[in-house]
Amino acid sequence: MAQAAVARSDMYVWEGMDRNGKRVKCEMSGQSDIFVRTTLRRQGINATRVKKKAKPLFGASSGKIITKDIAVFSRQLATMISSGVPLVQAFEIVGRGHSNKAMQELILSIKADLEAGGQLADALGKHPKQFNQLFVNLVTAGEHAGILEDILHKVALYLEKTEALKSKVKGALFYPTAVIVVAFIITSILMIYVIPQFEDLFKGFGADLPALTQMVIGMSNWFQAYWYYLMGGIVVAVVGTLQAKNRYPAVAHFFDRLSLRIPVIGDILNKSAVARFARTLSTMFAAGTPLVEAMVSVAGATGNIVYHDAVMKMRDDIATGTQLQVSMRDTGLFPNMVVQMVAIGEESGALDTMLDKVADWYEQEVDDAVSSLTSLLEPIIMAVLGVIIGGLVVAMYLPIFKMGQVV
Repeated sequence: MAQAAVARSDMYVWEGMDRNGKRVKCEMSGQSDIFVRTTLRRQGINATRVKKKAKPLFGASSGKIITKDIAVFSRQLATMISSGVPLVQAFEIVGRGHSNKAMQELILSIKADLEAGGQLADALGKHPKQFNQLFVNLVTAGEHAGILEDILHKVALYLEKTEALKSKVKGALFYPTAVIVVAFIITSILMIYVIPQFEDLFKGFGADLPALTQMVIGMSNWFQAYWYYLMGGIVVAVVGTLQAKNRYPAVAHFFDRLSLRIPVIGDILNKSAVARFARTLSTMFAAGTPLVEAMVSVAGATGNIVYHDAVMKMRDDIATGTQLQVSMRDTGLFPNMVVQMVAIGEESGALDTMLDKVADWYEQEVDDAVSSLTSLLEPIIMAVLGVIIGGLVVAMYLPIFKMGQVV
């Protein structure tokens, strides 16, 4: 039985006859065709054909599961449980009614594990890409305390808040990056296709070209000869940096610490990490998770290895009897206001409430900072683009203006 509980579930296509002699067909998740036939028999269906569903080519899924899908699923499941719907039946209803095929298969796979006698937390833990350790730990606490519906509501709220925060930070980084990429593409087109046309035109002038024009033509000639080296170098640098950051903690620590010191951007990343820390710890503490155990999930949720290492050190300090506020102050990463609010929460026994207020405050701070960054970057980016593109255009027209003056 233990072996069956951990067996991998597949999707099966089946056909059969129901109690009224009517032919029916559908899909079901299960560990084997025997499991599917047995399940159907308990439902009063005599299966005449059961076949494993073919997987898409190259392992591709018919849909992509995003955080929003998991949040909606948590909210729906919590609502059904609070309404008295049995857990297995709730999974059946939510799974069959989901528009995302990949999400539907995931839910029905978990349902099959539950029908085999497994615990919900164990069934979710088999899908770490969709349900991380934080999610599983919270569900475990909810099952043990008998407050699963409350925990699922908290999880849904947590996922919605953190995803909104991630979107804001990504938006702050995406805008300047997209403009830089577009500027580079436009400059490359001018260097490769436009400036050579002017160079051919200037060869018949029979006069010396202005220094700016000569410099731009020289850059164009170099770019035409070595552009693939430049492109390759950029790709190698980006891919190499990402690989090194994933493989070597020292490299990841260097870049994460460097990102926190970037003007304006660093402030947003710091506030985002504090908000995630507060939101995650509040959610886990409210669910009854012991503080020392919660810190592992909190460290992973901060999104920055500098804060991750600091939280893990805090965990070690708390395990030896140090107060949370003291260990936070010792890291030097958390603002004094956050430390003071945590101190009040510890003394009053309302730590989760105070952390919620901290998270709300810093999420709003991130929102305001992103709006300010966008307003600040727009004129700067326009000025830079104007200097680059305008400089190239002026350099090409200077000889024409000079020829007009001579004439």
